[in-house]
Amino acid sequence: MLCRESVVSVSVFPSAAPRRSFDPLELYASAIDTSDYVARVAPLVRRFVPRAGELLDVGAGGGQLGAALRQRGLPWTAIEPSPTMQARLARLHGPPRIVPRGWEAAAVADQAHDTVLAATMPALFDEPERFLDRCRAWARRTVVWIVPAHQGPRGLCFAGCLPAAWHREDETPGLDVVLRGLPLAARPQRIVFTDWTFSGVVTDLPLLAAYLADRLGWAADDGRRARLAAHLAAQATPDAAGVRLDIPRKSAVLVWGKS
Repeated sequence: MLCRESVVSVSVFPSAAPRRSFDPLELYASAIDTSDYVARVAPLVRRFVPRAGELLDVGAGGGQLGAALRQRGLPWTAIEPSPTMQARLARLHGPPRIVPRGWEAAAVADQAHDTVLAATMPALFDEPERFLDRCRAWARRTVVWIVPAHQGPRGLCFAGCLPAAWHREDETPGLDVVLRGLPLAARPQRIVFTDWTFSGVVTDLPLLAAYLADRLGWAADDGRRARLAAHLAAQATPDAAGVRLDIPRKSAVLVWGKS
């Protein structure tokens, strides 16, 4: 899965502890917890879908947005293949029914949910037309996608803190990728935008720097590692739990209604 923006205190191990790797999805989900993503995105969705009805959240991740949009008193369902994210979903107040599969293998009946939600997941970029067909088949009323609309990396978490020459990711806005992959007849009926800030609270910045350098494939003696750590430190601001890294973001809310 891509580093989802579809959002947190970043859980980092003390530097004296044995070296461990982060779960990239947990790293991202923890940053969504402390970001203003849900506060910015959910009101835009509610503008077009004031009553979600029975909600299906595809690639739900930590479930932050789905939990905010679900209609109290009605069941909701989350398709989520990651065991780490399934555990997060199960801990939510009023947790969803979890379908522990990817979207292609998920056993969900057609026309079984009023609203189908998908936020910043690989299928949006890799197979937008096919994935939209699947979402529309599941939905009775409305399909909503949340797609990154800023120019910048979409993969490695916190890559937005790094120079493009280091992360070397495609920085094409995700919205452009999605729209290119849809025929004109399948374009969304509504597109609205919101700015928000991806924020991660880091308790051990050198450890995060080492993790990022490992993900970039840099050797242990690569001189860029020290520059990366210094680069992150220059951007960090003090926080009660450590330091905070902030990355400006823009998302697009795409809406399809069913006739």
